[in-house]
Amino acid sequence: MNPWRGLNKLPRELWILSTTTLVNRVGTMALPFLILYLTQSRGLSAGRAGLVVTVYGLGALVTAPLAGRLSDRVGALVIMKSSLFLTGALLFVFPLARSLAAIFVLTFIWAIVSEAFRPASMATIVDLVTPEQRKAGFALHRLAANLGMSIGPAVGGFLATLSFKALFFVDGATAILAGTVLAASRWPVAPAAARAEAKSKAVAGVSNQRRGILTDHAFLWFLAAMLPVVMVFFQYQSSMPLFLVRDLHLTESHYGLLFTINTLMVVLFEVPLNSATAHWPHRLSLALGASLCGIGFGSMTFARGFAGVTAAAVIWTFAEIILFPCAAAYAAEIADPERRGQYMGIFQMTFSLAFVIGPWAGTNLLEHFGARMLWGTTFICSAVSAAMLARVALKHAEVKQEIETELAS
Repeated sequence: MNPWRGLNKLPRELWILSTTTLVNRVGTMALPFLILYLTQSRGLSAGRAGLVVTVYGLGALVTAPLAGRLSDRVGALVIMKSSLFLTGALLFVFPLARSLAAIFVLTFIWAIVSEAFRPASMATIVDLVTPEQRKAGFALHRLAANLGMSIGPAVGGFLATLSFKALFFVDGATAILAGTVLAASRWPVAPAAARAEAKSKAVAGVSNQRRGILTDHAFLWFLAAMLPVVMVFFQYQSSMPLFLVRDLHLTESHYGLLFTINTLMVVLFEVPLNSATAHWPHRLSLALGASLCGIGFGSMTFARGFAGVTAAAVIWTFAEIILFPCAAAYAAEIADPERRGQYMGIFQMTFSLAFVIGPWAGTNLLEHFGARMLWGTTFICSAVSAAMLARVALKHAEVKQEIETELAS
């Protein structure tokens, strides 16, 4: 049986959105190399560079719920186009920043305009497809994103050896090009049939309407469980490049090549693997993904060269392949369809919060306590997430039973 067969039935609009994402991700160079740009080109310490990345995370944290709410009100398409065009313009300006204060301000604005795209795109995917197509829809979007990421950072690694400024210019140009692709396309917003069908099958819809997002215990447990492991994943954009270049004496090109290995694996294996495990309970996939993350990043303790780092990257890439599509599908499943943007915005806010804490904590652990402490901590954090994620379905069932009891009475 062809594991890719479900993709050809997806709506045309989703393919346009995925093409937009592909174009944008092909130029993704500035953020992955931000730490190295700040330390090598701007002369900042590792701690201050990590703080700049934390500022980016704060901006993303502010944006996620706001963008989700705005998507429900003014339309996700408007949010996505605005995000791409504004991001492109800002990236052309970013290299002009000289002082630390200016870098902080531009980084914060960059995060706000750039990260608004994510919750809007996630809400759009759910709105465009039927519940049966949901996993295939997320898989296609991630396929496009990771195919782009297999190119962008790898090219960025070579550009960084020539000029760090070129990273920002290329990234900005592709963001504007992606916005142009999206602006040239039109589609109906939130097809009623898909939304109605999703509403009829959303297990927690009644619960969410009665209780509100912040008292939806199953959803909050899920977010809390995801936070530690997502913090670990963000080390590949913060402490990992420092570890590779400074401690293992590898080059920027080696770091860019890791991105290529990671994303090519996602492109090749994510759809087939998720098709093969589609019948698995959510808690099994989520817990397995978090466990593999701990093994992958924890094994960096024993890496002594590029071969060891690559082996570790293969393990945590399989963790990503299993964990993230399942997490997105689970979040969509328990969300109230009438507030899909808000729920996906809060879900994305968990990633933003992890981006606030993870890079700052990781770079400081590496700088003050060394690599063993850093990678050992990533193993512990992932184990905590795995234990909590193993109970998400149980928490969901508890809330469902409680609501059914209330309705029966």
